Amino acid sequence: MTNGIVTNWSENPPLPPFATISISLVCIFALLAYTALSPLMQQAMIDMGGMRPSSISALLGKNPASWWSMPALSLVTSLFIHASWLHLLGNLAYLWVFGIKVEQKLGSFGIILVFLLGGALANVIVALRLPHLETPIIGASGAISAVVGAYLGLFPRRKIGLFLPLGMYLQFARVPALLVIGSWFTLQLLYTVFGPINGAVAWWTHLAGFALGLSFALVARALAQIRL
Repeated sequence: MTNGIVTNWSENPPLPPFATISISLVCIFALLAYTALSPLMQQAMIDMGGMRPSSISALLGKNPASWWSMPALSLVTSLFIHASWLHLLGNLAYLWVFGIKVEQKLGSFGIILVFLLGGALANVIVALRLPHLETPIIGASGAISAVVGAYLGLFPRRKIGLFLPLGMYLQFARVPALLVIGSWFTLQLLYTVFGPINGAVAWWTHLAGFALGLSFALVARALAQIRL
């Protein structure tokens, strides 16, 4: 015999976001390892794990049989390497705001696919846009942008709670996700077109990841409709 009100949530509580937690822990562990190294070893870690656009561009020009190599692996390893806590925490904030709902909808495998494949393909697009760039690229920005894009594709009508500054006070309001993410996307586009040249890599990574994540979500929704 049970007392109280039984809700759908209490009967079927959502599973913990294991994939989101795992991605976060891997990124945190990688940064802890990075900070424990000497400056010389830190640079070696970036050189080995970072994605070098010139190497990827050269690799794409070869026979597909030779694509399985260390440069190709860097498309994924670079997603988990960050050089500062500010960079990592900024990415994790977006991952937790948008990723938990995406994981609940697509499952753990689904969000891992969006994160890894979206981030890797975003890096490929950057390599195609900037084929002569020798500087290694690190960070999960492209993968996080893919998660944000997937969220918009899966929940286009959902509202997000925000604290908005009104004079000297903060007012809590629920703003449509389409408006919040659309504003973020517009800023990325403006920075890509008018931003400084040294910011071109980051902005192209954001835009490519977002477009890929949105595409994944729309395909997932279409497949779900076909099954029905």
